[in-house]
Amino acid sequence: MRQLVKLFLFLPLFIFANESMGSDKIKSLNKKEQTIIPISAFTANGDLEKLKLALDDGLNAGLSINEINEIIVHLYAYAGFPRSLNSLGVFMELINERKEIGIKDELGKEASKLPDNFDKDDYGSKVRAKLAGREKDFSNTPWQNFSPAIDTFLKEHLFADIFARDLLDYKTRELITISALAAINGTTGQLKFHIPASMNMGLTKGQLEDFILILNTKVGRNEAKTANDILQEVLKTRK
Repeated sequence: MRQLVKLFLFLPLFIFANESMGSDKIKSLNKKEQTIIPISAFTANGDLEKLKLALDDGLNAGLSINEINEIIVHLYAYAGFPRSLNSLGVFMELINERKEIGIKDELGKEASKLPDNFDKDDYGSKVRAKLAGREKDFSNTPWQNFSPAIDTFLKEHLFADIFARDLLDYKTRELITISALAAINGTTGQLKFHIPASMNMGLTKGQLEDFILILNTKVGRNEAKTANDILQEVLKTRK
């Protein structure tokens, strides 16, 4: 009887997971990629109730525990430690609830160890240049000269320590990033950089249109409109 009660309490999560995400209109993102968008958005904006449902959807779509952990770890660089730590708490709670009703989720692989001679500055510079669609990293911008420390942290920590972790590829990391930035107020400037960066990493026009659709149906119309406005401007320059 106790297990039946738990199953009944947990049933809304499975109903949510099986609800249509406009899947008849989504053509280019696979099921895992589709679930990454609301997970990232709700981690970033702190909506933990919706995040729990999105996390459940991600596990049901086949994301491993370590892959979701990596999404949340990646996002602390954009949304801050408090949002990521709160999200990890919700995720641990969800895994325990699923375990209690007999669901065994895949742990998945762990990130490979980086070499001892790993040059963070060089690696981070190359990643940032690739994101920007440049042969060489940009330098001597006003903000870099004004705050060299933040430039160093961007290169050596975000674009090296985090991006070098091989649990997620660059394309997926950019999908996570634009999903989060679309859900955070006041990050339009960063979204204008990362939407074209996501295309430089391999996201296609069709996949980004799917991204907008999922934002609209799962996160919010305003968030989708802001992202779509930027996407349309980017597409004009890339024709």
